[in-house]
Amino acid sequence: MKKTWVNNVARLAAGSSVLVLSLAAHAQDAKNGKKDLALEEIVVTAQKRVQSLKDVPISVTALKGDKYTDFAAGGSDIRLLSSRIPGLNAESSNGRIAPRFYLRGLGNTDFDLAASQPVSIVMDDVVLENVVLKSSPLFDIDRVEVLRGPQGTLFGRNTPAGIIKFTSRKPSLDDPANGYVNASYGSYGTSSVEAAYGSPLGDKLAVRVSGLYTRRNDYVDNAYTGVKNAMGGFVEAAARVQLLYKPNDKFDALANFHIRSLDGTSALFRANILTKGSNQLNDNFDWRKVYYGDTHNNPQSYDGWGTSLNMNYHLENGFTLTSISAYETTNGYSLGDIDGGNPTGPGFIPFQSTSMGGLNYLDQYTEELRASGNLTDKLFTQFGFFLFNSKMDVVTDPIFLDPSILTHSNTTWAVFGQAAYDLSADTTITVGLRYTDDSKTLTGYSGASDTSIDKVQLAGDKLNWDVSINHTLDDDTSIYARVATAFRAPTIQGRDVAFGGSPSTAKSETVTSYEAGFKAELMDKRLRWNGAAFYWDMKNIQLSAVGGSGNFIQLVNAARAVGYGFETDLEYLATENLRMTAGFSYNHTELMDKGLYVNPCGNFGGSICTVLDPIASILPDGRRISNPNNPNYANGALRASVNGNPLPQAPLWTLNFTAEYTIPTEGGNEFFAFTDWAFQGKTNLFLYQSAEFRTGTTFEGGLRVGYRWDDGKYEVAAFARNLTNEANLKGAIDFDNLTGYVNDPRIIGVSVAAHF
Repeated sequence: MKKTWVNNVARLAAGSSVLVLSLAAHAQDAKNGKKDLALEEIVVTAQKRVQSLKDVPISVTALKGDKYTDFAAGGSDIRLLSSRIPGLNAESSNGRIAPRFYLRGLGNTDFDLAASQPVSIVMDDVVLENVVLKSSPLFDIDRVEVLRGPQGTLFGRNTPAGIIKFTSRKPSLDDPANGYVNASYGSYGTSSVEAAYGSPLGDKLAVRVSGLYTRRNDYVDNAYTGVKNAMGGFVEAAARVQLLYKPNDKFDALANFHIRSLDGTSALFRANILTKGSNQLNDNFDWRKVYYGDTHNNPQSYDGWGTSLNMNYHLENGFTLTSISAYETTNGYSLGDIDGGNPTGPGFIPFQSTSMGGLNYLDQYTEELRASGNLTDKLFTQFGFFLFNSKMDVVTDPIFLDPSILTHSNTTWAVFGQAAYDLSADTTITVGLRYTDDSKTLTGYSGASDTSIDKVQLAGDKLNWDVSINHTLDDDTSIYARVATAFRAPTIQGRDVAFGGSPSTAKSETVTSYEAGFKAELMDKRLRWNGAAFYWDMKNIQLSAVGGSGNFIQLVNAARAVGYGFETDLEYLATENLRMTAGFSYNHTELMDKGLYVNPCGNFGGSICTVLDPIASILPDGRRISNPNNPNYANGALRASVNGNPLPQAPLWTLNFTAEYTIPTEGGNEFFAFTDWAFQGKTNLFLYQSAEFRTGTTFEGGLRVGYRWDDGKYEVAAFARNLTNEANLKGAIDFDNLTGYVNDPRIIGVSVAAHF
């Protein structure tokens, strides 16, 4: 994370360019006397029905699919949304597989493939629960909606933090045949092709076919073995076929089939790229080098497919009956050098710690039945039933021990309902309820002990509710207030079985959230400004104590955690040729449990890193000794108090902005420039605090410049992702050295697109 004058000049140039473009565009439009500009209306489905954004009493950021495409150039995956949505962070210690998401500071740092997360991913109305499913590649996307705060009544049991909802482009009977092809090529042989085609097949049937192929060459050398271009690359392919059948106005059915294949490199851990006492990357870090003592080269491979059927029956009384049936399956593995080094590389690594984790199989079935409609002209209702069932075999192979195979089973059912009543033409109150029953089972075999483990069973149920009120001040402004609850069901963690340990469990966590906000369209609808302030209080928060000298994962419940802050986003159509967006969030989180102590860096009480928390000696009988002069101090295990600490991977603030400027030419053609920047404030990486395992301000920027012609049907552009080549620490491994992993390096390339 060294900063040079080149980086500073680049940052200044980027900021100055936006200002210059804005001033130039204002001058141009003032000269032309243009006043009829307006932003298009944003429509979302945050409450499982189509609504204008300003009518939804939830903090929502919506992103159109074409803007996601602007970010995705250069082979990026779903993590690219991190900090580009206010309050959202995303990272992964498993490469392109198993991303972890955090909203308003709530998330889960657990790297196990059976980990539960408080942020749900919903793709085309189907929840993707497992962390591998959450890494599904994004292509032919119509819109992205990020719903912050608990969504416990309409969307299920694992939504204390919020939902990221993706909607793909759908086949249509009303639109003529259409499609597109996007292709790009850049640094390290990074290339991608995305294509889609949709068309009616008569007056009752329509189809849409879309696909993505993206790859990057291996570009990272193993300096220890001397192998050049040993790792760092990937090849990923995905496709989706959707078929719409609508024989009449009373019934429609949408069938979806999708497939995905990935072969590449899991996360690259780099040993001792931090120096004790500092969180700055040191001279051991090199984009193009690692020092691994084995020849596996961190491979990763996953294959999966899924299908869904969404059917709607429109009844005579105005109600609609909806059925959404879905199945997802996947399997694969990742193998990595976890300590990131070798006995003679940077730092001293006393043993080889390569390990493999994967899924022999995962099967997920979901079914939702829902009825929705207006009971009166003032009362809208929806109610339904939800069923979730999943089963998976999780394999952990420590290499130096026999593999362990654990079978996780999870069954959930829920009934839910929501009613929205118009108190007046300007005011609507919404009430939601959901009862959820959740049960989990763990069975399996431990390779470490060559025995079957005792069955572990957990169950939990909860009635969640939310109440909100939305009031329209005028045609352009609304305000709202909301109180909502949610819970995350009991959780089982079994990875430590592979290393001779026992499964750990955590009981249900519950959250109550309060928020108030506004949504406004100003300056004759040229400026859209949304904002919300929030406070949440979580009881029995589930935490993962990750790391220590055995690289263990132990589930624990802390008594309480609280968070408060605000988020805001703006979109401004400054002129006919200049559009800008900006978003900011502030998020304070705090753990509250005076009795919770965890293993700090390598279990050695700070001998590897500089622990900033109080250290105590925990004796075998559970007694805690804080005075090092006590003769019994040496008889206990050194642990760090996390009371009062921020939650891990919870940025104190995020900031993002974009600007697109076009220069029209004759014949409806135009030159364009688009830039985007995302900043992230101070972020703690673990439950405990140390001088090394936290980040200061980090950022990434992107740039696209190009030319469109024939009314936008064709485009050619040059692009750069991570424009200033920032090396940002994204996470760490703390069990025997100062190991970290970082973001992707700068990718520079060219792209072409054709729409037809």
